[in-house]
Amino acid sequence: MRTMPFTSIDDVKAKLAAADYLASDAVATTVFLASELGKPLLVEGPAGVGKTELSRAVADACGADLVRLQCYEGVDEARALYEWNHAKQLLRITAGREETWDEARSDIFSEEFLLPRPLLTAIRNDGPTVLLIDETDKADVEIEGLLLEVLGEFQVTIPELGTIKAEHRPFVVLTSNATRELSEALRRRCLFLHIDFPDPELEQQIIRLKVPELDSTLGDSLIRVINALRAMPLRKAPSVSESIDWARTLVALGADILDDDVVRESLGVILKHQDDLDKATERLNLDEVLGAL
Repeated sequence: MRTMPFTSIDDVKAKLAAADYLASDAVATTVFLASELGKPLLVEGPAGVGKTELSRAVADACGADLVRLQCYEGVDEARALYEWNHAKQLLRITAGREETWDEARSDIFSEEFLLPRPLLTAIRNDGPTVLLIDETDKADVEIEGLLLEVLGEFQVTIPELGTIKAEHRPFVVLTSNATRELSEALRRRCLFLHIDFPDPELEQQIIRLKVPELDSTLGDSLIRVINALRAMPLRKAPSVSESIDWARTLVALGADILDDDVVRESLGVILKHQDDLDKATERLNLDEVLGAL
């Protein structure tokens, strides 16, 4: 049943850290259980907290292929599972005009004319695989029926070719920003993990890992300002990925300290709405936020 070569929760943390992903105890525990039980992992949380990055890290940590289905409004079975190369089929039929339909049909509905999409690709992969179904909540409700079928048995029936069953069960991660409620049927089949913004200590470690050239004192100031901004009623609070971008920005600017000028000039790296910029400019008091340093 095990889908990934993890031996313990500590092993998960160590392997993910080697893949540049610092996992909390909750994240490592849930990943380990999902691997042991062979169940899909549903990960929810704000944008930019590392939901998609977790899938990449699991794949890197285990030497697995990462197969990604990016969900969006209107994604259908053909885009998620498979479709036939109709243009190539038409050319084949035209080239073989002397053949009977039965002869042509056995040819055009063969592997040569099949276009596997992410779900079928993951099922047919002959090695360890991480299947990422990204931003599941952006897909239409109808696609959940397909996911229930595929994730239940990890097999697909193609009428012209027969049933294809996974030889190696993929490690499946579904991510959601909770823009719509996923069905209870889909949730029941998954282990659930909510990833929120990390505590300051963990985020400091992440910054040090991703931007080691950033001065530690400046990094501490950055984390304090980020958390002060997250406490404000913004349209979009700064994510972890934006914290990393800001750290890289400060290095690029050659900043030694976070003062009003540096913050004002670079605030657009972490805040992406004008009303958020206005609110931060008005309310952020650096002396108060950084006074204890």
